[in-house]
Amino acid sequence: MKNYLFLLLSLIILFKSESAYSQPDEGALGAWYMYFWNADLNESRFGFQGDIQYRNWDILGDLEQLLLRGGVTYRPNNTNAKFTFGYANITTGQYGDSDETVSESRIYQEALIPQKVGNRFFLTHRFRYEQRWVENQDTRTRFRYNIFVNVALNQDNLAKGAVYLAFYNELFINGQRSIGDGREVQLFDRNRTYGAFGYSISDKLRTQLGYMKQTTDNWAKGQLQLSLHHNY
Repeated sequence: MKNYLFLLLSLIILFKSESAYSQPDEGALGAWYMYFWNADLNESRFGFQGDIQYRNWDILGDLEQLLLRGGVTYRPNNTNAKFTFGYANITTGQYGDSDETVSESRIYQEALIPQKVGNRFFLTHRFRYEQRWVENQDTRTRFRYNIFVNVALNQDNLAKGAVYLAFYNELFINGQRSIGDGREVQLFDRNRTYGAFGYSISDKLRTQLGYMKQTTDNWAKGQLQLSLHHNY
């Protein structure tokens, strides 16, 4: 009887240890380092955009994700909206000491719709639809909506010398719940809420430093975000 109790206790400890190992430490601050770029072609409604993001479960060293993304953009006549068709490659690491990674290829379509409210509030609505090929999973889709708000503090625009506040909230909804081999994901994928201080280094280059809270069904974690936004 003692042997059975010892075996049961050992299995419980092992299970708890494995669960703790696989789940992120919600109290530890993570960090994302990001570069976003846009290039509009002269005298053309076409252009290019993309971003490079290096994400860590901690401040530096424990890889969460490496994301490389780029696309072709188009601005229709008589509108400020911008449409993008693009591709992304993502490498996702496990939390903790493991060096194992999961690769993903992704095609996406998005619409950006800017809006100005008053003299100093600059809003952008982003709608994005993704088709995802995640390693060892069936093809998946995902819907995303993000609202960005920039508030100029020392002038009425975001040109050179502007100091501003930046906010966003993004909702992710899975298109399919089944991902193969009897596995399922939730309809709700995640939510991200962000606040930051921004500074316009020039008319075409801005930087932001802020904090983002990412919430899933299984965990919620805070992330430091340092980003550079470049318009060519």
